[in-house]
Amino acid sequence: MTHSQHLLKVPTQGKSFHNITRQVQAVVTESGMSMGLCTLFLRHTSASLVIQENADPDVLQDLETFLARIVPEGPHYRHSTEGPDDMPAHIRTALTHTSEYIPIRQGRLATGIWQGIYVWEHRQHGSNREVIVHLSGE
Repeated sequence: MTHSQHLLKVPTQGKSFHNITRQVQAVVTESGMSMGLCTLFLRHTSASLVIQENADPDVLQDLETFLARIVPEGPHYRHSTEGPDDMPAHIRTALTHTSEYIPIRQGRLATGIWQGIYVWEHRQHGSNREVIVHLSGE
């Protein structure tokens, strides 16, 4: 079994979704693996990784609206070191994921036709996010 790792740098522009499916697939293709597992890990506590609808942008907007409703920003939290969006961003990350696992099949990510891989930025201001892509397989 072969293993490899790659670091993806993802610049974000405030609260939004950033589709990284093509970048992750490029890492898989470059590895030459035909079968295995792709593990993604986001190295941050105020952003998330999600696999979600990639055809209708309304789905992503509805997710953002829903999460904003259940985790509002404002003076409700003790922790506000980096601003009023700091603690809500941490809560959003705790409710979602910082890692995802995707099978590799015939040299491709085995995602469904309507699935995309996204970095979901929870902060008001952009940041440089890092995703570790770990591949294991043959």
